[in-house]
Amino acid sequence: MSQPATQASPPTSELDLAQEFLHRTTPLSRLRSLLHRYPALSPAIVLVISIIVFGVINPRFLNPANLSLITQQVAVVGTIGIAQTLIILTGGIDLSVGAAATLAGLVIAQTASTNHVPAVLSLLLGLVVGIATGFLNGILVTRLKLPPFIVTLGTLSIFTAILLLYSNSASVQGQDLPPLITSLGNTFNVFGVQITYGVVVMIVLYAIVASILARTSWGRHVYAVGDDPEAARLAGIRVSRVLLSVYLAAGAILAIGAWVLIGRVNGIGPNDGTSINLESITAVVIGGTSLFGGRGTVWGTLLGALIVGVFEEGLAVAGLDVLYQVLAVGILVIVAVAVDQWIRKVRK
Repeated sequence: MSQPATQASPPTSELDLAQEFLHRTTPLSRLRSLLHRYPALSPAIVLVISIIVFGVINPRFLNPANLSLITQQVAVVGTIGIAQTLIILTGGIDLSVGAAATLAGLVIAQTASTNHVPAVLSLLLGLVVGIATGFLNGILVTRLKLPPFIVTLGTLSIFTAILLLYSNSASVQGQDLPPLITSLGNTFNVFGVQITYGVVVMIVLYAIVASILARTSWGRHVYAVGDDPEAARLAGIRVSRVLLSVYLAAGAILAIGAWVLIGRVNGIGPNDGTSINLESITAVVIGGTSLFGGRGTVWGTLLGALIVGVFEEGLAVAGLDVLYQVLAVGILVIVAVAVDQWIRKVRK
């Protein structure tokens, strides 16, 4: 009786060749894998190199007063950038963050100065306004299933109109505000560098949000929704609820950013947040967070904001025209997006 035929095994040499091919890596592929695993690594390298280069070009750049100015300039964009990071991590984008933060800031300032509401209550009212703006964006995205870009483009105009009507296009000066409202603009000395309390609040907020994203199930759900919403839904994650919670959290952070803004400019006006929308996106992108969602860190956003501040101040100290500063930031954004596209091709 004949024996059943057995499937022939491939020669050992062929197996060895296939194994070698599968495990073959190049320095470039290893670098890509490293940057994919640690998104904040590339902006950290860029920041260190930038500081060294500008310090060599003009030693005045490393002057404590100059470094203090950079940190103070970064405080507002860095704080609002946290909210932008959360939204971009989910695969969305928020074009209304500047208008929402300015609206919350005007409510804080107007109620404290004009309506003579106690400072703490004014801050709480600003927090409510910030959360309300996030709730509106979140409901439109999750219930009506509208693209975040279109939603926030519309609410940008809505919030801008409301803040202009509410303030009568008038600014509120710092001398008309209680000390608590402007307290984040006060400074203290650290090794010859003047640091504002707004910078401290920003760093504490970064530490809290980074810890939540890294150590909680909510943080893992945020990344999962940004990476693949359908896969997240099939895994049992309530995608709409996660998205709405992200927009609510972003709104609360924007209210804190408004408080930092009031301290930074010693008052607030309806036009103070007009440039923050794009500046926050710039910081997030340069900081290594993917515009397609699911990859990035809030610390990277802080590094991105610092890179923009270093480039602007470094080029100014070098005596170059302000147009070159704008040009440099534009190039940084394009390079950052190109690098992100390259990193996303990594074989998982």
